[in-house]
Amino acid sequence: MSKRLLVFLGVGLVIASIVVALIYYTHVGSHLELKGEIVKIRTGEIDKQNCAAVIDFRVENTSDVQFLVRRIVVTAEHPGGEQTEGESISRSGIKQLLEYNRFFGKQYNPGLAARDQIKPREKMDRTIAVRFDIPLEQLDKAKQLRLYIQDVNGTEFETVKPLK
Repeated sequence: MSKRLLVFLGVGLVIASIVVALIYYTHVGSHLELKGEIVKIRTGEIDKQNCAAVIDFRVENTSDVQFLVRRIVVTAEHPGGEQTEGESISRSGIKQLLEYNRFFGKQYNPGLAARDQIKPREKMDRTIAVRFDIPLEQLDKAKQLRLYIQDVNGTEFETVKPLK
């Protein structure tokens, strides 16, 4: 091969690399993605057959696109592999739950509910509460709680934390 051809190939590869890098960096923020973790889980008995969990979590929208919450699901995963889905408690219900059941402590963060927005590049701490139709002893034996949040467009966020 001649030197001239090698120079043109080298320049072409450099230009192509620059174009690919520019396309990548201009589109990175358009991919809707949440990152986060469950910070604290507080469990307690409502009655002999029902219990509740108050979950404090941190979430960050790392994209340039707004995340509009469509659905929130919390499941308890038991050692045998079976799962128990919790029933979400509304924001006003969280206040009542904590008021009448002081052993949960107080509410440190605002609640998160369907139709709430997580703005682009926003990092926030939120609280959710769920009721389980199982005794507290059974919930406390669960391996972990799984928090699942879905956007109106189908994007999903999921995080897990062991109970003990």
